This record gives sequence, C-alpha cells and structure tokens, in this order.
Amino acid sequence: MRKVAAIYGGNSHQHRTFTEPKYRRWLHGLIYLPELPHSSLDAYDVLLIPSQLHHRLLAESRGSISAFADRGGIVAAFGAQPHDLLPAHNWEFRPTNFWWWLDKEAKSGLVLNRPGHDLFRYITLADATWHYHGVFSPPEGAEVLIGLEEGGAILYVDRVTTPGTLIMTTLDPEFHYGSYFMPATERFLDGFLPWLAEGKL
Repeated sequence: MRKVAAIYGGNSHQHRTFTEPKYRRWLHGLIYLPELPHSSLDAYDVLLIPSQLHHRLLAESRGSISAFADRGGIVAAFGAQPHDLLPAHNWEFRPTNFWWWLDKEAKSGLVLNRPGHDLFRYITLADATWHYHGVFSPPEGAEVLIGLEEGGAILYVDRVTTPGTLIMTTLDPEFHYGSYFMPATERFLDGFLPWLAEGKL
C-alpha cells in the first residue's frame, strides 16, 4: 500500500474529512501547511493537496511539492489550485453552476473519457458528479479520465510533465464532505482514497 500524506490547513472541513476513521486509515500522515516547507516527505509516496488552502503559505511550499514530484512522487490535488503551484495544468475559470440539478432536464455535462481506467473500479461517474470549479487543459500525453462534453478536463493523470505523477481534479470532495453536505462527495472519497493508496494509477 502506498503511503499517503495529506496537507492540512487547519480548516474545520479538512479536519473532519482527514480525521474521519474510514478515511484516516488510508493516510499515513497529516502535514500542517505552515510546517510543510520544513517537513521531510521522504517517507511518503503520495502527497494529497486539498482545496481552499492559504495561497501564500502554499506558495512557500512550492519548492517542497516540486521536489517531491521530481523524485518520482505522486501529487494529487483537489479543486482549483493556484496557477503556478503545479506545472502545465492550464486551469481555466468557468462559472460554477451550483444548482444545475434543479433544472427540468438536469445534465451535468461530465463524461467518462476512459471508462476502462482502474479508478472506475472504485468510483462511478455519479460519484464524481456534484459541481466543478473550472476546467483544465492538460498537456499532451496526459490521461483525461473525466471531462466535459464541450471540452476541458475535470480529472486527469499526468505522467509526462514531471518525473512523478500528477493527479489533478477541479472537484472539491473534502470540502463538501467536511462541511456535511453533498452526498456524492462521500462516495467519491470512499473510492478515491483507497484507489490512491492501492489502486493502479
């Protein structure tokens, strides 16, 4: 099993998510964001970056995160991350429609680009469907797992930009689960964290 460390910014939703026993069992460490620049990541295989972290403190840790990926580490990031934090993700703002599911003929617009990927032994498209925060235009050679009908990536795996692996999604499951709403986010985490720890990436 891979050793996963999650960055913890001190937010209540992160605390609830990362200390929930069924999720904590997949995490080998919680690294407090202000301490990240001075923390060793050598014991970990995966670094999980949640959404809604303090941007200045995150910027101070950019070197540590880059070094982790450069030594072959796996970096997984939730939500819209600062543009210069991780390379080549090319995030683009799109208005977030929080209420699309109230429309008469509700349709999220999300599609599975690679339905045979191992991730989808752990989650379904419905488990990844609530809303999203912008889209990515991944580099050539990256695997887009979940995209939009009109173009753009919601979740992709990049093995070409760094010696490591970047797993990027504009979804923010830990925020919603930790804030006690959006049932799909619990199902997403129920599958995503085990996949991150022991699935075929």
